[in-house]
Amino acid sequence: MSPQNKKVQRLGEILVQQGVTTPDQIDIALTEQKKSKEKLGKILVRLGFATESIIRDVIGGVIGQDSVNLDNAIADSDAVTLLPKALARRLHVLPLTYDSANKRLTIAMTDTFNVVVLDQVSVHVGRDIDLIPVLAGEVEIEKCIDQFYGFELSVDGILREIETGEIDYQSLDAESDEYSQPVVRLVNALLSDAVKRRASDIHFEPEEGFLRFRYRIDGVLRQIRSIHKNYWSAIAVRLKVMAGMDIAETRAPQDGRISLSLSGRTVDFRVATLPTVHGENIVLRVLDRQSGIVALEKLGLMDEALNTLKIMVSRPEGIILITGPTGSGKTTTLYSILHYLNNESVNIMTLEDPVEYPTSMIRQTSASETSRLDFASGIRSMMRQDPDIILVGEIRDEDTASMALRAAMTGHQVFSTLHTNSALAAIPRLMDIGVKPDILAGNIIGIIAQRLVRKLCPVCKETYEMSDLERTLLNLKVTDKHQTIYRANGCQQCEGQGYRGRLAILEILHFDIDLDEIIARRGTQRELMRAALSKGFKTLADSGSARVLDGSTSLEEVSRVIDLSSRIKQK
Repeated sequence: MSPQNKKVQRLGEILVQQGVTTPDQIDIALTEQKKSKEKLGKILVRLGFATESIIRDVIGGVIGQDSVNLDNAIADSDAVTLLPKALARRLHVLPLTYDSANKRLTIAMTDTFNVVVLDQVSVHVGRDIDLIPVLAGEVEIEKCIDQFYGFELSVDGILREIETGEIDYQSLDAESDEYSQPVVRLVNALLSDAVKRRASDIHFEPEEGFLRFRYRIDGVLRQIRSIHKNYWSAIAVRLKVMAGMDIAETRAPQDGRISLSLSGRTVDFRVATLPTVHGENIVLRVLDRQSGIVALEKLGLMDEALNTLKIMVSRPEGIILITGPTGSGKTTTLYSILHYLNNESVNIMTLEDPVEYPTSMIRQTSASETSRLDFASGIRSMMRQDPDIILVGEIRDEDTASMALRAAMTGHQVFSTLHTNSALAAIPRLMDIGVKPDILAGNIIGIIAQRLVRKLCPVCKETYEMSDLERTLLNLKVTDKHQTIYRANGCQQCEGQGYRGRLAILEILHFDIDLDEIIARRGTQRELMRAALSKGFKTLADSGSARVLDGSTSLEEVSRVIDLSSRIKQK
């Protein structure tokens, strides 16, 4: 038997094993293949024995290649312009996304190991561009080529098209030929652009005479475009259709979810509308698993903080709390810890409001009013599911805190978040909501306070001489003149912002018997701080200053999120 026949037979066996097809259907397809010489998967789809998406996923698993579902794909205008339509159709490839910074082009192909096709694409786009092939079905590729080519896909071009044409509201929710409607392409282009620019939120904000688009990038809102308000109703309708909302309801808040294929991967958007004086305000939270779930070693922590964190999570029972304001990266840190601990030997269960990043091997539950499941009752139910590790989205009241600590006392590892300004402030906060200090002592593994600061652009950051006040804020001696720090400048690489990306600033309070004793006898925060500092505890201000001194960020940026004023001695 030839190697090709072995591969075909193996694919047929896997399809049967997974219950996709029956042995009889495989025999019929193999008989048909002798006549037509077509690929087995294509014959199974033509005969109606399997769908193209299922065949694509199975083949991807067999050859160890990533596959992509193009049903809800959004085109990247930069990628589409790199490859002409005629060549894309002839080679059966679809350019999905182009990363100009790293010169990487992701393309969908029916055969990712076809070196002839890859070479022809490389010749056309340039040898200096790295090609990242992903597996897709032939019919899906042909359909997307017809959709994406021949229409304007860039935000600027679509806006010009809208300003010179009329909007057909009836076609906004039509399934066929929707790309002929510029509003549909405008919304898709904005979503694609936001994901490419690593935005965490997209704001559609109506004013009295215009509509403003803003992205939250690296924690800071940035205005992208503004257009005439005449087009807002059409854009709002399109967003509601995509999110499965009621398009007729404009006077009450609504929530929805959009799932799209961007850059060869699935990206979800959580959509929320709110009536305002000038119309409905719509905000989309970007839930991108690729950027939302980060390996523990890639969080940007300093070695000492990372080692302390690994020691804390190695303890088999107790509770670890992460504190900080909204948007400080608590969820990202929690999921990084869960992925660090996740393997077949442990049962990890989460209770969140809502579940943002669906993850394999982790049992995730949403706590909400609609599901009639709150955090306290949810923990009680999860305890009957034989968990090893429990994640509680947030401790909001005494019932939730008591149940979380009860789980920690009964041999479980518990993770949760709390809204306080510092690690030490979590203790009086828990006591305030009704938790007794005797229960806290001995059951808290550690408390982490977290902030996110923007990283200086490595291309354009510049050194400057510090003032005496800046030396004081950084806890340096006034006579220490040789230490240099950096400030933001701005260049094309960082879009003139001076910053690119973010890193976490942490203060990690690792509890031991001495700290437990102070808590048990209701010691003051000053006592706790003195004891913690004697054991090498680094505050947020200390961690932030260290990041300024190593050139990762600027003093101005650290001062934006961390209070350094306590270092100024009052005379």
